[in-house]
Amino acid sequence: MSTYYCLVAGLPDISLDDGKLSYSVSDFKAELYPDLSAQDRKLIDLFYLKFDNTAILKLLKNKDAVIEDKGNFSAEELLQLIEAVREGDTPDKKYPSYLVNFVSQYLQLSQDELYRADDLLAALYYSYGMSSNNAFIASWFEFNLNINNILAAFAARKYKMNVAEVIVGDTEVCEMLRTSNARDFGLSETLDYFEPLQRLVETDDLVEREKKVDQLKWKWLEDASFSIILR
Repeated sequence: MSTYYCLVAGLPDISLDDGKLSYSVSDFKAELYPDLSAQDRKLIDLFYLKFDNTAILKLLKNKDAVIEDKGNFSAEELLQLIEAVREGDTPDKKYPSYLVNFVSQYLQLSQDELYRADDLLAALYYSYGMSSNNAFIASWFEFNLNINNILAAFAARKYKMNVAEVIVGDTEVCEMLRTSNARDFGLSETLDYFEPLQRLVETDDLVEREKKVDQLKWKWLEDASFSIILR
């Protein structure tokens, strides 16, 4: 990582209080990529795959849909993937396995099951990210999966919905959220960020709640980065 000191030092400073950034995710990728090794590019690609997820959902519904050029693949490349899977051909190895798996499962869904597509893709994506050999990135994906699922579980309880139906993924925490009737889903002693998350759920102002979620994520990143420095 020592080879990246100058690269990181040259990146713009950002803070949680920044109201508007002129530095986009596309700018970040364009500046970062030339100095990264092939192995590290694959790690960065994991985060940009979320844009490919959005794009492929649109293209599966409408092959002429206009998509944003923010992900790792163009509309043409994603359409080629869809066609290869539809025809039973072996897709190019450049496509991540979870994306190939998703397209295959999506094409088998009935019209009445298409509502499941977003959750199906999210589950596969998070699982793919958590399988990364990079411990920091795998933990970040798991952390975000937990955050989203816990918020969804509390919302489901509030509106008398079936909690199990809104939980995405297949982890121990996911299973506890699906099955526990405890007020804290039995997670207070499992996740050190559960209680702060539980408190912010009580915030009625949605904008303020989003800010507090961002603060929680920011703190996680700071703590995780500090742990890496100490190793």
